[in-house]
Amino acid sequence: MPWVKSLPRHRTQWLCVFGFVLLLVATLGAESEDFSDLKARAEKGDADAQFTLAERYRDGQGVEQNLSEAATWFRKAAEQGHAMAQVTLGLMNYQGRGVTQDYAEALKWIRKAAEQGLAQAQYSLGVLYRDGIGMSANYIEAVKWFRKAAEQGLAEAQSDIGWMYHYGKGVAQDFVEARKWGVSHGG
Repeated sequence: MPWVKSLPRHRTQWLCVFGFVLLLVATLGAESEDFSDLKARAEKGDADAQFTLAERYRDGQGVEQNLSEAATWFRKAAEQGHAMAQVTLGLMNYQGRGVTQDYAEALKWIRKAAEQGLAQAQYSLGVLYRDGIGMSANYIEAVKWFRKAAEQGLAEAQSDIGWMYHYGKGVAQDFVEARKWGVSHGG
């Protein structure tokens, strides 16, 4: 996809950067609960506790860092429908962190979170479709998911949908619509 390579903001590594920022922001405040109480709640099936416990293992907060254990707890919460756990597990599968890199699994979990309306997951799903990660590139689907995230105010999605209009990928080329999303005709 030469048009993607010509745009620094449209490289697949932005998904990795975005994923890292998402994971970092999600951990704020995670140190406040006693580890043993948290683990007991997680073992009883509390999805929020499972998610927080997974963050602790992922980040080494109050416990030795263990990405495999983190993935196990993210999966438990994700299987209960916890959207942040789903997108986090998806990004771990995408990056091969704590699990074997598996784009199909990444797509599965990110899609589940996106379908729940999580803007960050919708954006990530749009990137996967745009770049053809784990599937053939599908610009129409990319635009659909970028739009959902953009309409929730996610700046990265707004920029990316603007570029899709600018280059006519998945939509008719439309410089007016591109400008609406913050992309000018000059670049």
